[in-house]
Amino acid sequence: MSQHIHRKVTLGVVIGSRAFFSPAPCKDARDEVLAQLARLGVDAVILPHEATANGAVQSIADAELYAKHFKAHRDEIDGLVICLPNFGDEIAIAELVNRAKLNVPILLQASNDEIGKVDVHSRRDAFCGKFSVANNFWQYGVPFTETTTHTCDTGGAEFGADLERFARICRTVRGLRNARIGAIGARTSPFQTMRFSEKLLQASGMTVVTADLSELLQLAGAIDDADPDLAAKLTKLKAYGKIPAHIQPGQILKQAKWTLAVNRWIEENGCDASAIQCWRSLQDNFGCATCVTMSMMGEELLPSACEVDVIGAVSMYALALASGQPAALLDWNNNYGTEPDKCVCTHCGNYPKSFIGDTPEIGELDVLGETIGRSKCFGAVKGKVKAGPMTYFRLSTDDRNGTMKCYLGQGDFTDDPFGMDGGIAVAHVPHLRKLMKFVSHNGFEHHVAMVRGHVADVLNEAVVRYLGWPIYHHGGEPEPQLFTPHRF
Repeated sequence: MSQHIHRKVTLGVVIGSRAFFSPAPCKDARDEVLAQLARLGVDAVILPHEATANGAVQSIADAELYAKHFKAHRDEIDGLVICLPNFGDEIAIAELVNRAKLNVPILLQASNDEIGKVDVHSRRDAFCGKFSVANNFWQYGVPFTETTTHTCDTGGAEFGADLERFARICRTVRGLRNARIGAIGARTSPFQTMRFSEKLLQASGMTVVTADLSELLQLAGAIDDADPDLAAKLTKLKAYGKIPAHIQPGQILKQAKWTLAVNRWIEENGCDASAIQCWRSLQDNFGCATCVTMSMMGEELLPSACEVDVIGAVSMYALALASGQPAALLDWNNNYGTEPDKCVCTHCGNYPKSFIGDTPEIGELDVLGETIGRSKCFGAVKGKVKAGPMTYFRLSTDDRNGTMKCYLGQGDFTDDPFGMDGGIAVAHVPHLRKLMKFVSHNGFEHHVAMVRGHVADVLNEAVVRYLGWPIYHHGGEPEPQLFTPHRF
């Protein structure tokens, strides 16, 4: 299982205060945010209440104390939550972040004033104080995440939802900045579209670990029939889906050996996701497909992409981090009649079974099986994806411009019928033709990663605020932009 997806999120917590405002709300804010995090299953790093006046950060000395504490927990902290129960001390907050140098996402919250409590002893002015902290973050070059509304209550449901979303953002950013992606086998020669830049990935913190396909074939072939791990893998494989009666025990055994060899290599190399040369060398030289291998790993939140689509694997991993759900790699493959906002997304059979939403059939590759013989092609996971909301994402390396680039959006899987073999997903995407034009004109691959559920807001925030990749958010509301007038 991916160490980043299953790792418990830990957030550093800061309560900011300005000395001449009422300190009374500081203790309540602290207690409420810690209770919210506990409810979400998120760990918190914070100094004891008595470490500073009112348990808050309101001076350079406080900032230095917290910075040292956070640096001591650097390897644990995934993000910072900064709460302003009153105006807050902008310099103390900015200096804390600058001195800790954690380079993690920040959620900046400011508390509501109550209309009946704005006398000199009760007013908070956090609405205004938030601008001062944000302005200092701009001066220091520190990106941060906003709450849903400019001010909110630390104990309220709205802030609870913001914290849950922020934890996902932190998990996504940390996971992508530290990802290890396995590339098993060479790119299949006819698919130049799968070319990519390892160096651009590395510049974003992602390492590609490679293996020749022959190495894995040797590992699989060397597995003894009496290996206890093989027996466990066989049992798991047989329970994973419905296997047609004509499939021979030797075919299933071969598939189990290949799966075990890949799983062992992934674990030994600490990979979070992988991409595999899925045809046709594996079928010709070993006699099985690798679809169910990829499907089972995806189900365990270790995404695996076919056709050595390394960037596709990263795209899947990003969605899995954002959602905590298995992701799949699909082709934008067919029109759906004359429906302008519907299309059919397919792949031979690598979808995780919970992505399909039903118990799949584990059979043979259809198209390749017709060419080289079905007996060599057992291991394809077949099924139609059930209706429901989905999010799509595609990352790519733009070597011409020396940058990563991506697009993102949301839609739905539908119940519409489509009589094609393999893994089938009929998708509805608002203004689909506009999206397809964008994909075509900007040199993106025909592969796209998808996950069940709507998590575009999480991934968009991670990319825009913290990863810095150019992104097109299809259907998303563009951020307001400054207009620079022409100067004569």
